[in-house]
Amino acid sequence: MGRREGDPPPPLLLPLCLLLCLPFCPPRLAAARPPAPHLVLVLADDLGWGDVGWHGSAIRTPRLDALGAGGVRLERYYTQPLCTPSRSQLLSGRYQIHTGLQHQIIWPCQPSCVPLDEKLLPELLKEAGYVTHMVGKWHLGMYRKECLPTRRGFDTYFGYLLGSEDYYSHDRCVLIKAKNVTRCALDFRDGEEVATAFKNMYSTNLFTERAIDLIASHKTEKPLFLYLAFQSVHEPLEVPEEYMKPYSSIKDVKRRHYAGMVTLMDEAVGNLTDALKRYGLWDNTVLVFSTDNGGQTLAGGNNWPLRGRKWTLWEGGVRGVGFVASPLLKQKGVESHALIHISDWLPTLVHLAGGHTNGTKPLDGFDVWKAISEGRPSPRVELLHNIDPMFVDDFPSKHSLWHKGWD
Repeated sequence: MGRREGDPPPPLLLPLCLLLCLPFCPPRLAAARPPAPHLVLVLADDLGWGDVGWHGSAIRTPRLDALGAGGVRLERYYTQPLCTPSRSQLLSGRYQIHTGLQHQIIWPCQPSCVPLDEKLLPELLKEAGYVTHMVGKWHLGMYRKECLPTRRGFDTYFGYLLGSEDYYSHDRCVLIKAKNVTRCALDFRDGEEVATAFKNMYSTNLFTERAIDLIASHKTEKPLFLYLAFQSVHEPLEVPEEYMKPYSSIKDVKRRHYAGMVTLMDEAVGNLTDALKRYGLWDNTVLVFSTDNGGQTLAGGNNWPLRGRKWTLWEGGVRGVGFVASPLLKQKGVESHALIHISDWLPTLVHLAGGHTNGTKPLDGFDVWKAISEGRPSPRVELLHNIDPMFVDDFPSKHSLWHKGWD
């Protein structure tokens, strides 16, 4: 008897019908991964705990105050007590005892740099598809070309390679004890070329302008990593006169100069964030602000109520000013008291970028994004400041900073 119209198909035909239909059924779309965030890392030099508005300072830092207030202020954040150790841990994610950089800093004539077999943050971000730029202070070695920023993962570099210099002439002067003579030389690079066209231009302004130019010209097909390492507020104490006028009541000359330098840097960070908004990057940006160590109280800095200063392992030397500002934070307008160390930025930023740390040596840093963004407990329960039986503090309080070479 034949099948009438409207009768269901025989059971054996159902699997065949389903197989024939499958090629024509639209697939279910997987949830699209959000675009990788732009990463902006701003590093101040020698900014003290007591030198920002939210810690009660009389120095005016309205832009930093506002960014921190709208983001997450890091109130239990630690750095190293000196430039090179902090910067090496920032970019390598590894303690300085593992990179041979535990003995103070890299001095101008010292044949040393971050070991070339260490994989640094910009290299990992390039692997994750980022465009990488650095502006400002390097201080991780320059005795071989292989040590330079453009050989360590940065697409472009604009700044100076040593620990300090004149803010206007960009010269670095070094006392050569064996010959009892002081020699000065220009320390300013655009890429790997010596840059001679920037005399009498204040470095904080130069670095901010270059950073803004990079933001303005960035093609958003790729995410941006910008590392802006200010010279401010490291010695020598130099700043345009107009920035000292609001602090005419400060009798101490060093503190008055220093206050003006902090305010100018505050303005620079504000101009940077304004540019990120103006060019449409801010809504997908994570901005990290950090100092490299505590303030140098012999050069105008203030770490009150913390004891100690730069060069010391007291809290005033290693407890750092820092915050994260971003529309991508899940919690905003809060203080974090999670334990965080400067070595934690590498794994945190690489994982935010969707990259991996498989190519690195064993890391000492932790991914602390959830601790910052969501208020979860920090995965870090301890930190190591240093192990260095060779260390001698030859920088007592009455020693002249100038003869120490500003570092």
